[in-house]
Amino acid sequence: MGQRYQYGMHTDLEPAELFFLITIDETYRETGIDDLSSIAMILLGQPFLPTRGKFNLAVKGTSVASIVSRTMLPFDIKYRILPTVTSFSSLLMLRVKFTRNLGAFVGRAVPGVGWVLLATDVSTILFRSVQSYNGIVKPEDRL
Repeated sequence: MGQRYQYGMHTDLEPAELFFLITIDETYRETGIDDLSSIAMILLGQPFLPTRGKFNLAVKGTSVASIVSRTMLPFDIKYRILPTVTSFSSLLMLRVKFTRNLGAFVGRAVPGVGWVLLATDVSTILFRSVQSYNGIVKPEDRL
């Protein structure tokens, strides 16, 4: 029989069970208003709203972030130099488009910023979980 550990009120834990409980605790510790902001940014940037006709290769629909940012930032620059990432039909088919409209640039950046914030939280949770786990277990059970 392998090593058994205790964590909080839980006893007789196998290493995988211990890591799972530590990860739950770290997730609880890390989550908060930042995670809600990340998820809101991702959702606000999705093209859920119907739009007028678009060209054949254009992404169908528009997002709340796009409408608000174009209204609040109706500024154009001389050249199309602002890079934006759009989803052609799914996250797997992202493409880069350049725009000269500041509002379009900001609106298309909103979901990307949300994904970066969410990925940062996940990385932090996993790093802290591994650190805590390795501090508790015997050397042969470390990750």
